[in-house]
Parts: sequence; structure tokens; C-alpha cells
Amino acid sequence: MSAAPSAQLARLLAGYRRFRQTGWNPNRERWATLREGQQPEIMVIACSDSRVDPAQIFDVDPGEIFVVRNVAAMVPPFETSPGLHGVSAALEFAVQVLGVREIVVLGHGLCGGCKAALTKELQGAERGEGGFIADWIALLDEAREPVVAAHGTSGREAERAMELAGVKASLGNLRTFPCIRRKERDGELRLTGAFFAISDGILHVLDETSGDFQPAA
Repeated sequence: MSAAPSAQLARLLAGYRRFRQTGWNPNRERWATLREGQQPEIMVIACSDSRVDPAQIFDVDPGEIFVVRNVAAMVPPFETSPGLHGVSAALEFAVQVLGVREIVVLGHGLCGGCKAALTKELQGAERGEGGFIADWIALLDEAREPVVAAHGTSGREAERAMELAGVKASLGNLRTFPCIRRKERDGELRLTGAFFAISDGILHVLDETSGDFQPAA
């Protein structure tokens, strides 16, 4: 006989049972359609933080958004060197296979990854002890410099500036991908930067002309 599930797994299983009753059974036609394939028009690149689920924030149904989540909602620049390029593979699939029409980079308030990039607190850590995180958030080193010059490395104002700079950095890196650059130029794809404030639940959208994030209407 298998061991009883942990309290954590039991909570998930209870949620699964609720989903079967309120999510699956009443929407059989929707699930039958999705069984044949997916056709999302939107890709969202978001943070892995448990407090910022894109499907919940945007109140979408299964099949509506293609989501990639990682520490600090980062996109690495296009490169062809050997390696395991998880985000790049997801981008390639979304843009070239699924043909998404919009990519949204969603940053958020109180982001631990952005704070670590700002403070450099994990610099020099061994891999497996913080080093993998340090390597990843080094993608923000260039974006960090003007933030530190203007706000220092501590305090909520500096952290917020780093979070917003991270969204802009990922947008810039998206445009290093030839297929994305071409599709954006031809009007087949749009890129949008957004920021969700955990403290007040307000979504902000980047105006790339002014460089400012404005509350969504």
C-alpha cells in the first residue's frame, strides 16, 4: 500500500477534485476542442513567483495564452552557441509554430530575482547554492547600472526601478531574435511590456514612446 500523501500533495489533490467538478465537467466542449490542438494568439513571459499567475491576472481560459515563467521574467538575447536554450525554444515554438500575434513581458512588484540582481547578494555563490540564480540574473547587469546610479541598491524605490528596467531589458532581448524582429517590422507581431503591482493589484502597461508604465484603463 502506498504511503499517504503529504499535506501539500493532499491540498493539490483536493483542488484537482474541485476542478473536475467545476472546471472540467461543465466545459467538456471546450476541452474537446483543445484536445485537437492549441491556437493561442498571445504569449506571456512572466516570473515564476507564486503570487503572479498570468492566467489569474488576465482571467483567461485554458488555450488562450502560451506562458513561459522563469526567475524575473527574463528573456536572454538571441545566440547560437551550444547549450540548453529553454526560453529561446519556447519563443521559437510560439512565434514560428503557433504564430502568436502578441508577446507580453510581465514583470511584477516585490520580485526577488530583480532584488538579487540589484543587490548582487548572490554573486560568487556556488551553483546549487544560489549560483544558478546569480548566473541567470546577470542578464540584468547592464540594466542595473543606471538604476544604481539613480537610486542606489536598497529601498523600495530602487527595487521598483529595477523591476521596470527588467521588463525593458527583456523587450530589448526579444528584438535580437531575427524572426521576432522581422515579424514585428511586418506588423505580424506586437511586443508589450507590462508590470503587475502586488501591493495594489494594478496592472501597468509600458508606453515605449515615453518609456513610462501607465495604469491599464
